[in-house]
Amino acid sequence: MCVTCGCSDNGESKIINLAKNEVEHFHTHILPDGTTITHAHIDDEIPDLVTNTHAKVHKKTITLEQDLLNKNNLIAAQNRGWFNGRNIFAINLMSSPGAGKTTLLIRTINDLKSRLTISVIEGDQETANDAEKMRETGCKVVQINTGTGCHLDASMIERGLKVLNPPLDSVVAIENVGNLVCPALFDLGEKAKVVILSVTEGEDKPIKYPHMFRASQVMILTKIDLLPYIQFDVQKCIAYARLVNPQIEVFLVSATSGVGLTDWYSWLKSSF
Repeated sequence: MCVTCGCSDNGESKIINLAKNEVEHFHTHILPDGTTITHAHIDDEIPDLVTNTHAKVHKKTITLEQDLLNKNNLIAAQNRGWFNGRNIFAINLMSSPGAGKTTLLIRTINDLKSRLTISVIEGDQETANDAEKMRETGCKVVQINTGTGCHLDASMIERGLKVLNPPLDSVVAIENVGNLVCPALFDLGEKAKVVILSVTEGEDKPIKYPHMFRASQVMILTKIDLLPYIQFDVQKCIAYARLVNPQIEVFLVSATSGVGLTDWYSWLKSSF
């Protein structure tokens, strides 16, 4: 059990290659001394996406946490070098479930496909539903299922990139598992973290989950087309976000109506 985030360290993650109809399973076992053992096998067809996982709580949880984070950071640094060497701009999209990450990303890909090549690493505990939606845009996509894990980590991204094989001079969008806590703690090698907050969630989320907003370079307020129908103080939300992170950039958008997307697209293209 990981004391950093409370999810399972011993268990199985899956990388789903939709193009080849394959699933690569990674079984990770962490021994009491902190040693990590990972082994893999590939199924030649995608089965029902049901994962059996197991976890054990070890006594040396603090040491184990440090070992895991140190290993993650080393792999993240390798990922960052891989991205830089290929002029790939990688962004880590994070939010709570249902905030609108997938909808916004699909709209972004469709609107920018003639000007910007975007590939996607899709993270969920189970199913390939969102990856299938991404695939309909024509972009390259790989699904990573984390099983009981509540976030993506750098080693998952490293393995996913081997399957995804994004082109040079492009963007890789990593859609993390829906969670406002754990994804912020794990460096994936990305250039920027982007937190997505919908106006249906409450304006106090930046101060209730400060690490997520402190770690992010951008906050996108989504579903602003719903503002006439709900109680949400936009200015208070922005003030809270800048209280924990004075440098955070803020975009107000509606992926449905298209309002505000121009500013988001301009940031994405200028950052790349």
